[in-house]
Amino acid sequence: MTETLDAASLTAISDLPGSLAQRVYQSLRDAILSLAVPPGAVLRKSVICEELGVSRSPVSEAIARLSSEGLVDVIPQSGTRVSRFSIDEIREGAFMREALELAAVAKVATDRTPEQLAQLTRNLRLMELLAEDNDQAGFYKEDEAFHALLMEFTGFPGLAAAVATISLKLKRPRILLLPSPGRSAEVVAEHREVLEAIRDGDAEKAQASLRFHLSQLVRRFDSLEKQHPEFFRPK
Repeated sequence: MTETLDAASLTAISDLPGSLAQRVYQSLRDAILSLAVPPGAVLRKSVICEELGVSRSPVSEAIARLSSEGLVDVIPQSGTRVSRFSIDEIREGAFMREALELAAVAKVATDRTPEQLAQLTRNLRLMELLAEDNDQAGFYKEDEAFHALLMEFTGFPGLAAAVATISLKLKRPRILLLPSPGRSAEVVAEHREVLEAIRDGDAEKAQASLRFHLSQLVRRFDSLEKQHPEFFRPK
């Protein structure tokens, strides 16, 4: 049975920045990426319009933008559905992300500054606190921030943008992996290994530590298709 959008899963747009279409897009995007609206769910424009108090035009514009990002599938004469996962696309995204992040962490380990080390250290301490509090959403946010800092510290803004685009296909599957018992503590330990290698200026060790960390994610992705077959495209 195909799910339809539960209007209650959309956040109000009154406090969001940007144009009306931008705010509708952000509300829908947040709901999709958080899995509040699951893969395969049908998006009905009339429901979205009623819930957000907008006309069809900004909704259509928002859906077109989500479609360009691969988050929804617009099917002519049928409607719009939240895109299901593809294990091949997940593996490809993970492969590309790893290649770019390994190059980045080597450069950061070589060129690091005291301020960069301080920012990474603060991030790690915050992750430790969030793990202790079992704040999965907050922990996930800071986990992403750690990797974003590595991209930023290369000094190449295009690299950060490229990794963000690649990682988009990994965001929703990663949400499903968050509840795994003990994983938060493991992530903190793995990030600490990367940070210590950066602090020591050891580019090879930083790459090895990051490669191990990223490989844990890929390994766990492979189990998702069996655990949640309804979220994946039929083969």
